[in-house]
Amino acid sequence: MNSESQYERRGVSFTKEEVHRALKYSRPGLYPDTFSKILADPWDDADVWACLLHADTAGTKPVIAYLYWKETGSMAGFESVVQDALVMNTDDMACAGCTGPFVVSATLGRNKKCIPGEVVEVLIRSAEDFASHMAGWGLDLLMAGGETADVGDIIRTLDVGYTLMGRLRRQEVLHIRIQPGDVVVGFSSSGQCLWENSYNSGIGSNGLTSARHDLLKHDYYHRFPESRAPEISEDVAYQGTFSLSDRPFPDLPDLGSLLLSPTRTYVPLIRQLFRECGTGLHGLIHCTGGGQTKVNKFLQGVRVIKDNLLPLPPIFELLLQTGKTPLKEMFQVFNMGHRLEAYLVPEVADIALHIAREMGIEAAVIGSCTASSQPGVEIRFRQNVFEYPVC
Repeated sequence: MNSESQYERRGVSFTKEEVHRALKYSRPGLYPDTFSKILADPWDDADVWACLLHADTAGTKPVIAYLYWKETGSMAGFESVVQDALVMNTDDMACAGCTGPFVVSATLGRNKKCIPGEVVEVLIRSAEDFASHMAGWGLDLLMAGGETADVGDIIRTLDVGYTLMGRLRRQEVLHIRIQPGDVVVGFSSSGQCLWENSYNSGIGSNGLTSARHDLLKHDYYHRFPESRAPEISEDVAYQGTFSLSDRPFPDLPDLGSLLLSPTRTYVPLIRQLFRECGTGLHGLIHCTGGGQTKVNKFLQGVRVIKDNLLPLPPIFELLLQTGKTPLKEMFQVFNMGHRLEAYLVPEVADIALHIAREMGIEAAVIGSCTASSQPGVEIRFRQNVFEYPVC
């Protein structure tokens, strides 16, 4: 029996252990207890300001957008991957206290034989459209251009990435100091909040390698060899029963649209949490790489028990039903229904819940924090108890 997880056999990792080992050579930022690395502002002589420079991509979601375009003729999926790559930056930075404005630089890498100029036009236009739309919600994105590279030798289809820079006063930095007695409020990644135009499945950008191969039928393996790495074993590639144009839920869009639901930004919500929760807010965690175990990076002497999770959105129920990825691993790969969680003193939890409701985001107190000599995350879900100790 192969000891590697299904995720690892597909060439990806939810722990990124090798990356974290390599980061020991990286210079530390100003503070060790922030969600994103914060630097001294090189233009500020008074030590009042700090700055962040953050880069991220849409991961493997562009592959699904490519397949959906090939299968249906729709380029709408490319619009969502732009939002994904932008939000993976903005929301990480917001969890450290920086909510904008952000200066944005794009890095688009394509295989020209697969990705024509029309797709590049969609990508650039979509970034501008998203920036214009979100400006009305207090998220200011200043588009500074970037690089579009034809790199067919190293990219099979498309890579969409952005680098963002922002500034904040040092007194506004959110230090993550999770304490025994804190409660955990989870904010749903699915549904339709006030700044969204349609239903969001909640899947976001993380775990799309698993989702693609767990749900899509093996026919894709042979029809679109450019959509996979040749090094991945065929027995873990495209193991599902669906086409992207199938509708597994009669009252929801087709599977392609569900998988391509854009990653929700929580920046408008986070800005309001800062205003109203004050010092009662002990930390914000953007549940991206590592899923529901992301908080482990910030735990010292504290055990987080998540025993009242939000209802599992349909897309995750579908993934669970396939049985391809073990449930314990799913909590490390996917956000499983909430991609933002706040660690709060109990007295301000109702304030956070009210803010979410006003913005059309389902939220609940999903757990609590206790003192422990064995810090980590414990998830209780449907008669299962999963332990994820701090490594």
